[in-house]
Amino acid sequence: MYILMLMGNQIEFRHLNYFQTVAKELHFRKAAEKLFITQPALSRQIRQLEEYVGVELFKRDKRNVSLTKAGEYLLKESQFLFDHLGFIKDNIRHIAKGDEGEIRIGFVGSAMQSVIPSLLKKINKVSPGIHFVLTELTNQDQVDKIRNDQLDLGFIRTMRLPEGLKKVDVFEETFCLVLPKSHSISSGNFKNISDLKEESFILFSSQYSHGYYDKIMSIFEDQGFTPKVAHESVHANTIFRLVENELGIGIVPSSLKQGFDLNIKFIDLKKIPQRTTLSAIWKEESRNPILGKVIRTLG
Repeated sequence: MYILMLMGNQIEFRHLNYFQTVAKELHFRKAAEKLFITQPALSRQIRQLEEYVGVELFKRDKRNVSLTKAGEYLLKESQFLFDHLGFIKDNIRHIAKGDEGEIRIGFVGSAMQSVIPSLLKKINKVSPGIHFVLTELTNQDQVDKIRNDQLDLGFIRTMRLPEGLKKVDVFEETFCLVLPKSHSISSGNFKNISDLKEESFILFSSQYSHGYYDKIMSIFEDQGFTPKVAHESVHANTIFRLVENELGIGIVPSSLKQGFDLNIKFIDLKKIPQRTTLSAIWKEESRNPILGKVIRTLG
């Protein structure tokens, strides 16, 4: 909203929509086709926008189109504007129905086993009018979406956070091995991970969380070997399906033992020192009034 005020209320949303499409395509003809208008008409709209703000938003030559620094800034701010308007629209509908409003929560898969169901129960007891939108995402996707005001709250495996985000640790747990049920190693005869150094491993990708991945690697380092990593994924179900089909074995947070009915088995790694922490994160300057109530419930 403040973008329009700074520009003297002269810009219509179509100008920002046209600008965003060109900024993402970096090609006027392709952008015009997406917008179902002619290329000359689109060029006029962009020139009008540039006249309003008094600076060039695109660098143009015969072959290439690129954003100026001012254009990069406007792209980021206009995306925030559209995201926030979408959030306001959804909230208006919930409030009109008698709800308190909406909160958008991201989470890694294991949080659904260990934290989120109990959190939702607590909140529903004290504030049954809150509407939740839940989305499973990687750690980095959650961080990006919270920074861009597309999420209000995230549940991630601990990682270094950028400035402006806050966190509180909500759950600590151990790890466990995941093996096909047919595997000769069982809870009864398992001694240590070094017995499995010839196996292929299926792990959460470093994209899931660099800090988490490094912690898993430290488990192997403590046993004196580097694992053969056959596959990586950001989704637990994918890892479990690959293990089930005997394509390798895995190491996952212990909370993921629940909620899957597959032909696999788990062995707790009780004697290792490594632990993994699940943290709740949010934007310090969030404008969602419901967020504070949810964060207090985490305590």
